[in-house]
Amino acid sequence: MQLQTDPSKNILILGIGNYLMADEGVGVHMARMFETEQLPEDVDVLDGGTGGFHLLEYFEQYRHVILVDATLDGLEPGTIRLIKPKFYSDFPAAMSTHDIGLKDLVGALQLLNSTTEIHLFVVSIKSIQEQGIELTAPITNILPELKKKVISLIELLTLKQPVLSA
Repeated sequence: MQLQTDPSKNILILGIGNYLMADEGVGVHMARMFETEQLPEDVDVLDGGTGGFHLLEYFEQYRHVILVDATLDGLEPGTIRLIKPKFYSDFPAAMSTHDIGLKDLVGALQLLNSTTEIHLFVVSIKSIQEQGIELTAPITNILPELKKKVISLIELLTLKQPVLSA
């Protein structure tokens, strides 16, 4: 989880989750996908695992943090939603096994008067009881759509077209 940051970088794609717990690790899978892509120079990617407060320093170094995480919200597995959490209460009721860390992290950023904008893509999952490094079919099937949504957000934030060449 070590990332050499550059103050000229504007955006961090941060995948959150437990890679060993199947769909709960969707954020980590997404981060690993982006690590192999040619992204604009002002975009970094980080596999944040279940880092919690250990990730605070990264939030302080970027203008925008694009988070990708799983949620147990009762919606159809694979449902993707974009949330801009500014307060603890802006998070879905049931994020996942590490939700307290992320919610508290946003609270800490508030106390520090952070200007970082957080863009949270949540992916609905069915369960966190499964173990293994493979994603279930519903989650695997939405990865291309999730990737497109993240890329579109980067393009919007940087006002550049396109992020990835065809």
